[in-house]
Amino acid sequence: MEPLPPKEMVLEACRSLPRGDHPILASAHQLAGLHERRGYCALGSTADIDERRAHFVLTIDRWIATEVPLPHGGAHMHTETVGTVIDRMAQFSTCAYAALRTAPDWIVHDAWQRLAELALGYQDLAFEVSAGIRRLPDLGGHRPYSSGQGWL
Repeated sequence: MEPLPPKEMVLEACRSLPRGDHPILASAHQLAGLHERRGYCALGSTADIDERRAHFVLTIDRWIATEVPLPHGGAHMHTETVGTVIDRMAQFSTCAYAALRTAPDWIVHDAWQRLAELALGYQDLAFEVSAGIRRLPDLGGHRPYSSGQGWL
């Protein structure tokens, strides 16, 4: 099993090309770019970007489903997939860096606080999923790598 990348590497991938070829880092980088472009779109004209985001979220979740060991029977359920958490990390990262350019100090602080808390949440989730003590939402009632279908 290839380990899930630590929060520092995911955050770095949200700002620059990731080191190495980990699929989660590559997807995080792409998601951040899409969130940045989304910020410049007119309201209601983001369907293409959101469709591409859904593709990268599903890419992450399929990787998790195939690479991470199955959780034990008593593992607690998490409300989001790893892909959706990383998508939000990419979004919050983009917002935090944008706030540095234009926002008042209190908004900058709030944006960075939200990103830091989410990054810690991701780190906990990555550990728990890897250790088999956290279950993730099912991808549509089947294993995505066996049927070719996803939850989107």
